[in-house]
Amino acid sequence: MIKSMTGYGIANFEDERYIISAEVKTLNSKFLDLNLRSPRQFSDKEIEVRTWVGDMLDRGKVNLNLEFTAKSSNELPVSINEELFVTYFEKYQAMAKKVGATDVELFKMAAQAPNVVTSLNEKGENPEEWETVKNVIQEALKKCNQFREDEGETLFHKFMENLQEIRERLAQIQQEEPKRKERIKNRIRNNFQEWMEENDFDENRFEQELIYYFEKLDITEEIVRLGTHLDYFEKNLNEGKKQGKKLGFISQEIGREINTIGSKANDAAIQRHVIIMKDELEKIKEQALNIL
Repeated sequence: MIKSMTGYGIANFEDERYIISAEVKTLNSKFLDLNLRSPRQFSDKEIEVRTWVGDMLDRGKVNLNLEFTAKSSNELPVSINEELFVTYFEKYQAMAKKVGATDVELFKMAAQAPNVVTSLNEKGENPEEWETVKNVIQEALKKCNQFREDEGETLFHKFMENLQEIRERLAQIQQEEPKRKERIKNRIRNNFQEWMEENDFDENRFEQELIYYFEKLDITEEIVRLGTHLDYFEKNLNEGKKQGKKLGFISQEIGREINTIGSKANDAAIQRHVIIMKDELEKIKEQALNIL
């Protein structure tokens, strides 16, 4: 079964230590375009996360939002080197006294001094913590992938409805084709009958010109090719995985044959069917852009 590139998945985890939430939203794109938002302590995990996303979702515009909240107020997201802070503060205070400056900003300066405050990702990760986060992310990706598969099944049935409508119109064009030829013959006969009675002409040459004219207006080959393209489109629909680009190419070929039938037929009855076929094809093309 085909798979859509539109998807959504969310996963949550909570225990006595922290709350974790991962949300994944996807849209169509020619390539994998990942936008990852995560806490600073997991910023070095982007490559690892990108690998999971690529393996699970393959391509598309992916927005992954990871939220992590520690429950315990005693746990800070940073490490503070208090001894180093005191050293900086005392040094700045001594310097201020030498020049007669006030020490209003000394606390702030000491707190912002190098290596006084270190974020957790610089200090080192908690392996158990990351394993839990990893499981939450992967669960959200699985749910998003399942959403894509469900959406793909819906699109599959829409494609089949569009194809069926085009097939029905093609069948009606095939029924109209003999009538169209007869109408053309009658029109030529009526227009030239009087002229042929009053003027001499080469019958063989005239017959050759008529054959050439009918060959230019003949749509038999286009009808056959259109039917073949429709069958090939359906075959690739049923093959399932990663058919989006191929379905787009096939729909272009279908469009060529429909346009040629319309221009060569030059017939109002057939043109009505062509217009409906074009409308159905536009729906197919729009939907095909969203197929993985």
